[in-house]
Amino acid sequence: MSRLYGLIFDVDGVIADTEALNARATARVFAELFGLDKVAREDFNAGIGCAAEEYVKAGARAHGIDLTDQQVQKATRLRQEYFLQVLSDEPLPSFPGVLGLMAEAMKNENFRLAIATSGTLEKSRAVLEATKVPYAKMVYVNGNDVTHKKPHPELFLLATKRMAINPADCVVMEDAPNGVRAAKAARAKCIAVTNTFTTENLAEADIVCDSLEEVTLETITELIEQNA
Repeated sequence: MSRLYGLIFDVDGVIADTEALNARATARVFAELFGLDKVAREDFNAGIGCAAEEYVKAGARAHGIDLTDQQVQKATRLRQEYFLQVLSDEPLPSFPGVLGLMAEAMKNENFRLAIATSGTLEKSRAVLEATKVPYAKMVYVNGNDVTHKKPHPELFLLATKRMAINPADCVVMEDAPNGVRAAKAARAKCIAVTNTFTTENLAEADIVCDSLEEVTLETITELIEQNA
């Protein structure tokens, strides 16, 4: 039997520029709930790649405020509502190279694909449908499926388990330091794309690129096999 390779895609910041929408939706929540009108996208950087609650907390910390658990939960619910509202009103193109790489892998019998995101089922599915990702043909793991969020490796370990592939034979596509750390903690390889963070921030990844247009199936197989 031929060797199988796993290709795992994060959603936010890898498949599409949802980080901009996340920030817009959360900034609106902060203005309405906490009276903060000068909230910038960068205020949420520490929470990118984590659970929605951590994203909200990161923005609050950037402005020197501590939120109660009840406030965090309310803000998180409203954030998702506003995010989905924006997504229904505006087109969301995928990043260059994403759909092409998926299509090539799906045609290759040696590859298995997965989506693995900290986002909720409702939120991540809306993004996948907006960007026309054929997620129904892939393993699909989201934040509703796990107890621990990134940088904990549970999300990626569950994806590899459902693909029935050893983590060492998988490559995770990420855009955030917490995601890179989660992939490495799962003992998978990681290709990070600079859609959200700089090359320096993503230095723990095995490969850092500016676009998934630069990544081929050969890139992936060589990365997995180089230390085999």
